[in-house]
Formats: sequence, C-alpha cells, structure tokens
Amino acid sequence: MPTDIRLIAGDVRVEGYLDDSPTGRALAEALPFRGRAALWGEEIYFPVPPVARDLDDTARTVVEVGDLGYWPPGQAFCIFFGPTPGSRPGEIRPASAVNLVGRLTGEVGGLTQVPEGAPVRVERA
Repeated sequence: MPTDIRLIAGDVRVEGYLDDSPTGRALAEALPFRGRAALWGEEIYFPVPPVARDLDDTARTVVEVGDLGYWPPGQAFCIFFGPTPGSRPGEIRPASAVNLVGRLTGEVGGLTQVPEGAPVRVERA
C-alpha cells in the first residue's frame, strides 16, 4: 500500500507518495528524513538513511517529471522535475539508474526555486 508523503524543500511544499516496492517500503519505514538539496539540473537529491538497496526491477535510466527515485551508489533520494545535464532532448536522465520509489502528485514547478543547500524534509502526509 503506498505511503502518502509531503516534501518540504526550502519554501516549497509538494504532496506525493512512496510506492509499495521493496525500496519504497524501506524509505517509508525511515520517514521522516531530511537533508540538504544538491542539484543536478532539475533534479534535487540528498543522502538518506541507509536502506541497503541495490537496483531492482523498478530501475530506470530515463524518468518522468514528478518521479521519485533512490540512487544506490549515493544512497540518495532523488526528486525529478525537469532535464538534467545527462538528459537528451525530450527526456529526463539520472546520472545512472535509479529505483523508482514513488511520485509527486502536486505541482512541481516551484521546485525550480529551491537553491543548492536548502533544507529538504520528507514526512508522512
């Protein structure tokens, strides 16, 4: 069963959910978690409590606006809201494959205003 979440990044609040995948459930169990926004184009990412997950059958190298991912090499939670430096025209490409763990269900446009280093918190909605 998905877990409803609220993402607070700087002054921006967005609703979403963590899905029922093994990695999504592990992240839901770790809630709330927080970090400082690192930016890679229109992606916010930050390290989260270790959930000891490798790539799984949800892993993707191309994602969609609003997708939430877990990047095993950096043990990082990823929030995708537009092109990254690795993207090709018409796609969003993480630095390397991520496990898809959920989606944002609210308007994501405000995430472009989140500066590097801004506090980010993910909590149950």
